[in-house]
Amino acid sequence: MAQYIDMNEGSWDKSKYMKIRLNSLPPMKPIPFDLYVLIGDRPVHYLRAGDKLKAEKITSFEKKAPEAFVILAAERANYQQFVRDGLMSDELDTKQKALILRESTMGLVEELFERPDIERCLHDARGAIDDFVGFMESDASAMANLIGLSSHDFYTYNHSLDVSIYSLGLGQAVGFTGMDLKELGLGGLFHDIGKRYVPLDIICKAGPLTDTEWIQMQKHPQFGLMILNEHSANDNVKACAFEHHESMQGNGYPQKLTAAEIHPMARVVSVADTYDALTTKRSYNEAMRPTDAIALMTGKLAQRYDPEVVRALLAIFDKLKAAA
Repeated sequence: MAQYIDMNEGSWDKSKYMKIRLNSLPPMKPIPFDLYVLIGDRPVHYLRAGDKLKAEKITSFEKKAPEAFVILAAERANYQQFVRDGLMSDELDTKQKALILRESTMGLVEELFERPDIERCLHDARGAIDDFVGFMESDASAMANLIGLSSHDFYTYNHSLDVSIYSLGLGQAVGFTGMDLKELGLGGLFHDIGKRYVPLDIICKAGPLTDTEWIQMQKHPQFGLMILNEHSANDNVKACAFEHHESMQGNGYPQKLTAAEIHPMARVVSVADTYDALTTKRSYNEAMRPTDAIALMTGKLAQRYDPEVVRALLAIFDKLKAAA
């Protein structure tokens, strides 16, 4: 039975709901859970379990209110299985599957930065990374389609997901496989988790940071390590969070590690992080074209990064360009 929210109540328990993106739902498929729309920041029942959404309705809502839908948190497992069923379907092409996978994971990334339950996020993130790796292994064009969906507007959630996707592609190109590749993807997803402890007005500032603000921002790797030490993250994931701003020149932060001291996975995440930052639009900076970003990273900034990983980045985009 659908759960209706009493709009006359003074408040509602947000912990009982989870955000989803409508683009994560395959069109014209019976949805196995009730769907709620947020109106005035309150959930109102919109669709009953077993009903379907038309493709044009999904597109319309995604344009007008992409973050306006929630389901009951108790339906999390049903939602995750529904997404996985869509990824296994022969009725959807690779581009549609890439969109479903990306959009379903975006809700998880939002929870990562907004909800207190990091342990739950780690658990769900492992499943999401398994899905990404399985998708990459099942279809040679999967990575190209995922990269094609990368956002060019900077937003902490988009950035974390894009860095994870780029890290998986780069990691695969330089030889990571199996569990190592999955842990690398998880490290990319959690690389900025320490920004939970950086004031929001600094993260969202519409302009360059002051020296004082920059010192605070530079603490996010330590904050990330502190958060992950409190939960069930392994050392590889911790290294990605703690070392992704280190430099092969030895002048990075927070530890000024030498090239040999930087964790191999953190080297990959560092390249993914920089490339995504350069190619996304900020309030104070226009996005660079991919070719210009790669030229900068292979030229003026080349000494900062592991050359093998940078070569892999160049090879991936040469391959994408040739296939276009």
